[in-house]
Amino acid sequence: MSLALIVNSGSSSLKYQLIELDGEETLASGAIDRIGEAESAVVHTTGGEKHETRRTIADHTAALRVLTEAFAEYGPDLAFSPPTVIGHRVVHGGSLFTGPTLVTDQVIADIDELSALAPLHNPANLAGIRAAAAIFVGVPQVAVFDTAFHQTLPPEAYTYAIDRDLAAKHKIRRYGFHGTSHKFVSEEAAKFLGRPLESLKTIVLHLGNGASVAAIDGGRSVETSMGLTPLEGLVMGTRSGDLDPAILFHLHRQAGLGFDELDSLLNRGSGMLGLTGNGDMRDVQNLASSGDSDAEAALAVWRHRIKHYIGGYLAQLGGLDVLVFTAGVGENNSLGRRRVLAGLEFLGIEVDNDRNELPSREARVISPEGARVTVLVIPTNEELEIARQALSVVSA
Repeated sequence: MSLALIVNSGSSSLKYQLIELDGEETLASGAIDRIGEAESAVVHTTGGEKHETRRTIADHTAALRVLTEAFAEYGPDLAFSPPTVIGHRVVHGGSLFTGPTLVTDQVIADIDELSALAPLHNPANLAGIRAAAAIFVGVPQVAVFDTAFHQTLPPEAYTYAIDRDLAAKHKIRRYGFHGTSHKFVSEEAAKFLGRPLESLKTIVLHLGNGASVAAIDGGRSVETSMGLTPLEGLVMGTRSGDLDPAILFHLHRQAGLGFDELDSLLNRGSGMLGLTGNGDMRDVQNLASSGDSDAEAALAVWRHRIKHYIGGYLAQLGGLDVLVFTAGVGENNSLGRRRVLAGLEFLGIEVDNDRNELPSREARVISPEGARVTVLVIPTNEELEIARQALSVVSA
């Protein structure tokens, strides 16, 4: 039996899944939060049962030990069935990494160097890699990069119009993110429709607390909304998305905000949170339904930005076969889906209201029969995609 342990390590958290690779079945999953604080929460789910404990966990190595203890106590016991491979989510691979990569000392050094482009993410991802290497000695580890799928962007899509020498020196270009999700969902869409991936022009809307759009032509990413960092693009839970960069200069001069304050404002105090006081789309939707004008205005901005990208990416693709909603908001907010696509009928993009309202956790069509563009809802599964990519490396 081939097993992949998937590790998603944050600055103070560690999420994991154990996936049986032959049948692509999740055998267990869990999360460890508040690492390094006085009390950490540990949740381990297997066989339909959730086990929760609280304890002090000093660092990520201690967290990996707690993970192995949870498997030993609640199952499956990794001592009897050790993982074949450990797959790690790494946010930023820069231009160095175009696919899943076996972790070596040099790869660790490269990921560390790229931390300048993702200071909140790459160091945390590295902490998980180092901790797993200490606990699971001899088990191959594979890094799967959020940016890798978008390395097929053409130069005209990834180049910013700034001084080229300065951009080259500081590695400034569009990298794109959520690549693991965009790859998984676009491939699942082709499977679901029974059509060759190479024949499809697809737009994927990954709509969650973080959100991005990707234009995918024959399985290759040709445009995406996030840029050098995950800040660019759509309106998100706490991120502003696109804005005039001169706003930063204006706020610095007129409001006296420093660089750290501006960084915090745009990444953690903007988006839906900035517009409504709530960063969770469910709360914003409830406020709008109760007549809150600020919430309704915020949702209109959110929809406007998505529609803007759909139109632009349809033009870049030169046509469209499939449009896919995925991630927490995209999969579960039927009203949001309907309103986002309202008015796009002239492009062949339509929603069947009955299909759209039907609750399901499965892949499904929500466009009318015979519509020119097939509109789908496909649940994303980044952990499974990481497992598939990790296995492809160790099986090569």
